[in-house]
Amino acid sequence: MRRWLAGGCLVLLTLNCGAQRWTTAPKVFRNSEYLPKADLTLEIPGLGPCTDEPNRTLHLNSNQPVTLLVHGCNGSAGRFQAIAEVFAFHGQQTIGFSYDDRDEMMASSGQLARAIQALAEKMHNKQITIIGHSQGGLVARKALILERPDAIQDPQLSLRLVTISAPFSGIFAANHCGSPVARLISFGLVAPICRMVSGAKWRDITYNGDFITRPGRLIPQVNQHLKINSDERDTCLETRADGTCQKTDYIFSLQEQRQAHVDGDPRVKVMDVKVGHVAIVGDQNVIPTKLIAILQQENILPPTENRRQGELAVLLAKLY
Repeated sequence: MRRWLAGGCLVLLTLNCGAQRWTTAPKVFRNSEYLPKADLTLEIPGLGPCTDEPNRTLHLNSNQPVTLLVHGCNGSAGRFQAIAEVFAFHGQQTIGFSYDDRDEMMASSGQLARAIQALAEKMHNKQITIIGHSQGGLVARKALILERPDAIQDPQLSLRLVTISAPFSGIFAANHCGSPVARLISFGLVAPICRMVSGAKWRDITYNGDFITRPGRLIPQVNQHLKINSDERDTCLETRADGTCQKTDYIFSLQEQRQAHVDGDPRVKVMDVKVGHVAIVGDQNVIPTKLIAILQQENILPPTENRRQGELAVLLAKLY
């Protein structure tokens, strides 16, 4: 029994949600010359620029669409600082959603739903694309379901949802957190250990929690859900000098990312991509070329003009 508890604790303590912070923040270039001129200054709880700067004031053009980026666990709005620069380079304005990734995810998704509603009330252009990575994908989708008591109501909204590497079937490494047998043979110690490691969300990430088993129906304002599953097998984030892998980029299996009810919505387009969990969104050493290509292919990010290809390559080299 003690051996089982120790093993369970070790699994939890080594569990990585995958949304890692940059070890050094990317330089901010702010390609503002390509962005539409702002005519709105907003302060909305939870929303702000895609940086970790304390000033969370938004400056937006109310007549243009907005892309809203939702980080995963161990992340922040600044996690998407570099990709926001790529959007800006293509003339698209972005904002970030900040939340406590240890909170119950129903509460976090409620904060996001209210933030989207508040943003929509100020925008003339009601087209908003929400992109969530890892845990952020779970939070983003749950913010857009009909069954919420605070469901988004604005009928003029036109929403697109993009989820990336999101464990819609729960995190398998946390399965014992939801196991009645594990709770019984541990004399109730599993629950407090799981809460200590994962926070109040610990029930939400298990295979049998309501958050996972009852994903809900997307609101009618969602026109499309692009669901990008990362096939992370045999991927590596950091290699040693001899070429062997020092740090794997395998966090979630395809089975963890698939969920019949979520995948079965006719608005869902599922794409399985051979790429690591962190590499799909990039970090200080990896350019997210596959994600950029997918977003352009799906008309979420505009195509890069031929005459600007070299300029984009220079920007990516500086950012990553």
